[in-house]
Amino acid sequence: MRLDKFLKVSRLIKRRTVANEACDAGRVLVNGAPARASLSVKKGDQLEIQFGTRSVKVEVLDVKETVKKEEAETLYRYL
Repeated sequence: MRLDKFLKVSRLIKRRTVANEACDAGRVLVNGAPARASLSVKKGDQLEIQFGTRSVKVEVLDVKETVKKEEAETLYRYL
């Protein structure tokens, strides 16, 4: 699944366009390297998202096309 779509489905970022812009600006790292929005995300990847002065690190546990809001947190785990 594309990185920007995973960020939206997992609700780490609310909108796909915002996720796309964050990737283009270099604020999303996958396994320590800056990633483009089209990068394929797989189980076990570590994502780091920089929100201004705050940074969030998560590990991808599962990749699904759609999930309910309540189940979105089962796709990742905070590090």
